[in-house]
Amino acid sequence: MVVERTLAILKPDCVRKGLQGEVLSRIQTGGFKVLSMKMLRLTAVEAGAFYAVHKGRPFYDGLVEFMSSGPCVPIALEKENAVADFRTLIGATDPKDAADGTIRKLFADNKGENIVHGSDSPENGRLEVAFFFSESELV
Repeated sequence: MVVERTLAILKPDCVRKGLQGEVLSRIQTGGFKVLSMKMLRLTAVEAGAFYAVHKGRPFYDGLVEFMSSGPCVPIALEKENAVADFRTLIGATDPKDAADGTIRKLFADNKGENIVHGSDSPENGRLEVAFFFSESELV
């Protein structure tokens, strides 16, 4: 096993519902080491840059609007097999397709407002962590 980094973002719906502590507790119970975290509000430009890979897709504009609609909490995580393990912990993008006990199944309202972002590959995990955190912020 290789230690990987992955990015979690507690999305604006998570913050609005006051679920940051509950979700973070589940992440830590899952064996993830928190390297850094902060609360911020993305501008539409920043959200657009972060989700640029989805530009041109039908959901892109709504995603950018949602992600810039309120505060969110990016969290840099580390663990062996971090990306796959985190995606298992959070569940499918659409909460109605997510496995019982996953974060999205428990807390998400719909596919668009699904509580938490998780990197989809080790490479993207590294890139996404770097989007929000400098190396000196990772402790």
